Amino acid sequence: MELGLLYSGGKDSTLAALLLEEFYDVTLLTAHFGISDDWKHARETAERAGFAFERLECDPEVAREAVERIREDGFPRNGIQQVHQHALEQLAARGFDAVADGTRRDDRVPTVSRAQAQSLEDRHDVDYIAPLSGFGRSAVDRLVEDRLEVIVGPSEEIDRADYEAELRATIVDEEGPEAVAAYFPDHDQTYVTNVR
Repeated sequence: MELGLLYSGGKDSTLAALLLEEFYDVTLLTAHFGISDDWKHARETAERAGFAFERLECDPEVAREAVERIREDGFPRNGIQQVHQHALEQLAARGFDAVADGTRRDDRVPTVSRAQAQSLEDRHDVDYIAPLSGFGRSAVDRLVEDRLEVIVGPSEEIDRADYEAELRATIVDEEGPEAVAAYFPDHDQTYVTNVR
């Protein structure tokens, strides 16, 4: 069976791919809006891990709407959630038997509710799988420590192909680099460099 996994090149989505590869023919897809070329790092990680890689082109208007939502709210949660739901819809429309992401049990954003998952499955005749949904952060970190080589650092210094990077880039283009700090809290991201 063919499975498409939303992929950032970070530890969660890489671990999700490793967990699913025993059961599915996994293709890693990085959703992008054409705002940056950070997807190239995800492609390199996917190739090192031995997975097929594709780009998932998403509607740039959704990114613009998400940035406006972030500005209105003063924080990124709802904008990132909007982008994640759009990416899942785009992925489900690609014709895979199953779609997946790297969301964990304790993620605050993005999340996929049971109702959202069921709706996605029903409308697209696809299975939605969240292989890390039963894992908390510390459990994921222990598995990652055993299987992956990872770089950890502040979001603005890590080259990841995730929604946040493109939303940040949009804000920088429109308001300058200092504006990002007004909307996005400081936090670390991961970038997988190799699989052990």
